[in-house]
Amino acid sequence: MRTQVPGYVYDLCRKLRQKQTDAETLLWECLRGKRLNGVKFRRQHPIGRYVADFYCPEAHLAIELDGKVHDVRDQKEYDRVRKEMIETGGIRVVRFKNEEIEQNIEAVLKKVLSLTSPP
Repeated sequence: MRTQVPGYVYDLCRKLRQKQTDAETLLWECLRGKRLNGVKFRRQHPIGRYVADFYCPEAHLAIELDGKVHDVRDQKEYDRVRKEMIETGGIRVVRFKNEEIEQNIEAVLKKVLSLTSPP
């Protein structure tokens, strides 16, 4: 299911690509150019009015990285609603904390690979 993307979302995507967090940079270095088992990923990819940190079109998988701001109650509620909206389009959403990326990238990549591989 394709969702209409508002024009402002594309501008936001460009800005977010220029201001990646350290965790986003680290994960992108592992995913870009089909480095993870030949699977294509996009970064800061629009999905409707939302922007996924990373998206794998083949697996219909969105990857979200969470910094400290995602521990705030209002942000948690927003993230929950956002996840539900994205999932209604047939896209799975997986979340990782920035600390997971920075401290155990191998485990994160193993999990991502398991979600992109056919059953």
